[in-house]
Amino acid sequence: MDNTTPFKVSAYDENVRRVIPFYNELHEQVFSVIRAHFKNRKISLLDTGCGTGTFALKALDRLDIARLTLCDPSENMLTDARAKLAGRECEFYGIGSQDMQFEGEFDAVTAIQSHHYFDRQTREKAVTNCFKALKKGGIFVYFENTAPLTETGRENLLARLGEYQLDAGRTPVEVDAHLARYGAEYFPINIKEHLQMLENTGFAACELFWASYMQCGFYAVRG
Repeated sequence: MDNTTPFKVSAYDENVRRVIPFYNELHEQVFSVIRAHFKNRKISLLDTGCGTGTFALKALDRLDIARLTLCDPSENMLTDARAKLAGRECEFYGIGSQDMQFEGEFDAVTAIQSHHYFDRQTREKAVTNCFKALKKGGIFVYFENTAPLTETGRENLLARLGEYQLDAGRTPVEVDAHLARYGAEYFPINIKEHLQMLENTGFAACELFWASYMQCGFYAVRG
């Protein structure tokens, strides 16, 4: 296990697709948002919580990247990412987004399934650091496990997610253990709270662009 993910690094890429519906499509949606915002021009990209580097490797093919910087607090994850991106021009930092100190350096900042592990204060600090890392007009794009608005919504969501994971080949014991992590090992907030947090941070435009099962995608532009 590395950081708060339930998977060992060696099995992360295989297992994440068995617990998150449309995981590959989440990446493609992020690329689509970035391309739309920058009209395919060359950009600098910071990927926080980069994990094993799968998203970053795709980004080099999907976007016109002048500078690629990857951050993750797990040295095991970064070791995998360095191997995956060997021979490609990248920068690596062993820090989480809550500890970053970049100032106005990047056109785009991404965080894929990483901030929902934080408590509210740490989450707000991480988002503020992503805001600070952006140039004016830059875009912050992220996906997170997101809370439903009601208790009924939560119960139905977890039931649907459990069904998906069983169909994907996980055992009932594995599914029950994964669903029990909700509110204990990761701490989702709802869509309204996400948008309010982005506005409070100082972003000029804040939008929801994807919602599926527990995963929601947001982007926000620094004015």
